[in-house]
Amino acid sequence: MKRGYRQLIDEAEARIETLTIKAASALHGSGDVTFVDLRDRRELERDGRIPGAFNCPRGMLEFWIDPESPYHKPVFAEPKRFVFYCASGWRSALATLAAQEMGLGPVCHVAGGFSAWKQAGKPTEAVDRKA
Repeated sequence: MKRGYRQLIDEAEARIETLTIKAASALHGSGDVTFVDLRDRRELERDGRIPGAFNCPRGMLEFWIDPESPYHKPVFAEPKRFVFYCASGWRSALATLAAQEMGLGPVCHVAGGFSAWKQAGKPTEAVDRKA
């Protein structure tokens, strides 16, 4: 039986914590929380990001989380709460489940992603194009 993307997202969302924009905004700027932007570099350069967010392209997440990976990023070893987001909340739902299953935590994601954040008038910052 085929499981499509929508079913995978629905299954993930049943097992993870999803934050409203209001709840995510309340956490933004807290020293014990890291916002993780899962979008690719082109999306960041085009649309901006949530101020201070750490960029981890979705395709690298598992490699950057795992301390035994040659690609591990120390940010994921910090004792913080991780708030994942993407453009609309689909990639971040799947990523949150993967991170949770890997033992990263606490971890959650933002309903509606960056699009909903921006539409709600929450702060954003430009991302400069890398040379």
